[in-house]
Amino acid sequence: MNQKLLKLENLLRFHTICRQLHSLSQRRLLAWWKHGFSPAYPLWPEQLCAWPWQTDMLVGAALCQHRLFVTKKEKRPLRSQLSPLKPKRDVEVWVGMTVEELARAMAKDIDYIYEALLNTAIDIDSLEVNSHLDEVWIKEVIKKAGMKLRWSKLKQEKVRENKDAVRRPQADPALLTPRFPVVTIMGHVDHGKTTLLDKLRKTQVAAMEVGGITQHIGAFLVSLPSGEKITFLDTPGHAAFSAMRARGAQVTDIVVLVVAADDGVMKQTVESIQHAQEAQVPIVLAINKCDKTDADPEKVKKELLAYDVVCEDYGGDVQAVHVSALTPRAREVVDWRKTEQKEEKGKDDLKIMEEQRKKHQEAHRQAREKYGSVHWRRRSYIKYLERKEQRPLKPKEKAGKDSNVLPIIIKGDVDGSVEAILNLLDTYDASHECELELVHFGLGDISENDVNFAETFNGVIYGFNVDAGKAIQQTAAQKGVKIKLHKIIYHLIEDLQEELSSRLPHRLEEYPIGEACILATFSVTEGKRKVPVAGCRVQKGQLEKQKKFKLIRNGQVIWKGSLTSLKHHKDDVLVIKTGMDCGLILDEEKVEFKVGDEVVCYEENEIPAKTSWDPGF
Repeated sequence: MNQKLLKLENLLRFHTICRQLHSLSQRRLLAWWKHGFSPAYPLWPEQLCAWPWQTDMLVGAALCQHRLFVTKKEKRPLRSQLSPLKPKRDVEVWVGMTVEELARAMAKDIDYIYEALLNTAIDIDSLEVNSHLDEVWIKEVIKKAGMKLRWSKLKQEKVRENKDAVRRPQADPALLTPRFPVVTIMGHVDHGKTTLLDKLRKTQVAAMEVGGITQHIGAFLVSLPSGEKITFLDTPGHAAFSAMRARGAQVTDIVVLVVAADDGVMKQTVESIQHAQEAQVPIVLAINKCDKTDADPEKVKKELLAYDVVCEDYGGDVQAVHVSALTPRAREVVDWRKTEQKEEKGKDDLKIMEEQRKKHQEAHRQAREKYGSVHWRRRSYIKYLERKEQRPLKPKEKAGKDSNVLPIIIKGDVDGSVEAILNLLDTYDASHECELELVHFGLGDISENDVNFAETFNGVIYGFNVDAGKAIQQTAAQKGVKIKLHKIIYHLIEDLQEELSSRLPHRLEEYPIGEACILATFSVTEGKRKVPVAGCRVQKGQLEKQKKFKLIRNGQVIWKGSLTSLKHHKDDVLVIKTGMDCGLILDEEKVEFKVGDEVVCYEENEIPAKTSWDPGF
């Protein structure tokens, strides 16, 4: 029933009660009047004679009309009863606005925002006035307020993320709890990781694995004699378990990289190195299976250089331990083999040194025999003639000689080898013949960077006890770069001497073809001039007109040149053999012949020059 109807009915009940009270008071007044009592105020006859039925009829008719009105009004459509809807208010919001900013935009107090978020998942207790609200909570508050949300078109200033590196504060020692160190064993499949761990924990897990390879991450504790313990993680080495190895590297303190000495670096070995480097954990190298006959631990160390794993033997910080999972004898075998290698190398070195010493002694003996019986003045004069006979350099050849440079790159297996080679290079004293320029030196196998250096400087790469992969050799061949690898340091120096000598200009050397002695001299008339003629007899070899000749008197060369005429009797010939007589005319008329002079026919050949640098062995 409508509230107005209820109010009217309540009013009617109130009126009925008032009417009953009025009737009662009328009765009392009549009783007082009949008994002679006088009221406090005078009564009018109309009051004593009022009829209540008239009021009842009026009230009843009004009530009936009102009910009829209300019933008709309730049957009308609802929209006729409701007032027209007011448009919703737009609230301009933006991403990351605070509680205070939202309340100000809605023209509400802050408590209203808190009340709107009471029954939501947001933590009201942690919400401050300047706390930033997410988009979902902004929409929730606007919705409950019956308002319309409008996102701001203005770009809000973005707060840059602070990427500056700051020192991490030290933890409170009281809050720190000790734990066992975690060591993860990683490496290629079937390189002996699990078998090596079985020796530590006295089990045979490897024998129980399917196919003899690890397919799960295993964890166990190893107790030390001191009472401390170490947690070991055994990761699978098969290619299918890459994710397991990555997780093992992320939770460890140290990675023990197991590499088989007979296999070397394999695919999963490289992957394990990458996982360890990404996790930024130190690596300890365990070269396993060193007891095998074909084990080569040094090859493993050299292969790891290509992946930035440099062992202490090569100047790095990675510890390398030679082990054998089947037999704690690995170290004994390795030590024995190292000793054998050193002894063999020492024997080879002594043999080479002895050969070099004999060569030097023989060269010295020959030099002494050549000049031993000659007076020192005569010896000096002979050396002067030898130097004089050498062909003088042309200007272009001299310029080429002055600019002749040999750039070299030295790569060795260890620091000691490289140091020894550099010390020998310091003894180089033939810069006047060819400049020796050291472009770069270092440790490890030949790399692409070395080839690029050599190509830039037009140099040669020398490697001592290192290797160059097929791809590197192909690249060097394409770029025209020489790579020379040696296992013996003396061979390397000899190769370097040959390379230096090849860059020197060739020298001319005379080879005698025939010798003749002048028996008589006379002259012939050619035109208006007289030309001297030497009558000779060939004593050795033969005289060839097209070759070169020289005239020797008392052991000294007084003329060099060619012939204009060579006759046997009266016939012009090209060759006079041993025992035959001939007459010859030189290309220089001013030369006078004397009986007893020697005429030598010879040819000149270009001989490769040899560097004068002697390293001393």
